[in-house]
Amino acid sequence: MPVTRIPPVPPSEITPRQVWLDRRKLIAGMAGAAALPLLPGAAAAKPVIEPLEAQKNPGFVPSDPATEKRLATTYNNFYEFGTGKGDPVRNAGELKVRPWTVEIVGEVAKPRTVGIEDLLKFALEERIYRFRCVEAWSMVIPWVGFEFNKLAALVEPTGRAKFVRFTTALRPEEMSGIRANLPVLDWPYVEGLRIDEAMHPLTLVTLGMYGETLPNQNGAPVRLVVPWKYGYKSAKSIVRIEFLEKQPVSSWTKAAMHEYGFYSNVNPNVDHPRWSQKRERLLPALFASRETEMFNGYADQVASLYAGMDLRANH
Repeated sequence: MPVTRIPPVPPSEITPRQVWLDRRKLIAGMAGAAALPLLPGAAAAKPVIEPLEAQKNPGFVPSDPATEKRLATTYNNFYEFGTGKGDPVRNAGELKVRPWTVEIVGEVAKPRTVGIEDLLKFALEERIYRFRCVEAWSMVIPWVGFEFNKLAALVEPTGRAKFVRFTTALRPEEMSGIRANLPVLDWPYVEGLRIDEAMHPLTLVTLGMYGETLPNQNGAPVRLVVPWKYGYKSAKSIVRIEFLEKQPVSSWTKAAMHEYGFYSNVNPNVDHPRWSQKRERLLPALFASRETEMFNGYADQVASLYAGMDLRANH
């Protein structure tokens, strides 16, 4: 009888072991979705969540429907609470988000410290952004916040301010991943943007999602959302913002410069050294079934920021 030959599978299509394990966790949680949290232990973290009123901005609604809230709040990257996708929801309940202050310093005329109550006084709006992680999965999330440029206006950056550095809280007593001394990153977590990126209208100081304050595992009480970049550029649980003359070194760039460049724009033409970025899976899909869009679908708004730049060298 004739022999059926199966064509070889290209390496770029082979699922990494850790991704496969994460998918098994995801499937297990979805199977019991009617009665249980999405991931085992999800009920362990019970931060205070309150309604957060905001005007819906119809200018920021992608064609894809919003990701189910339960999935968006139980499948996360937040290494301060562990490296597994289900670790943040299990462990982040330890983080105390009140009181909370953010220090804004550096190349500014009016340095100041603002409390979370001050931030909540800004006119908030809901924007539905696509949010993509470097592991080739993405979500569509209704974030609540205000443009970063409005916060910058309070401190009046000087002409020497060329970059902005964001620093996450460093609280080993409340952050189990740091307390466990995981050999992943140098803490505290630091991210950075060029100032024109930070001041772009898409860059959001984010205080909530799904019409409520941020859950701890999603970066409470205040985080950044930069939708055209990979998710790790959107610093969580921010305690310090610095306007700088020189480019800062981001945590992931410091850890693995050849894998994580400073810009970290979503670019399907530049593969991660260990996997392809050409396709993505929009959760809850289990496979990368769609082509990745340049700048995560926000090319019309942000491509001009990088005119003349080599986006392979400046990855």
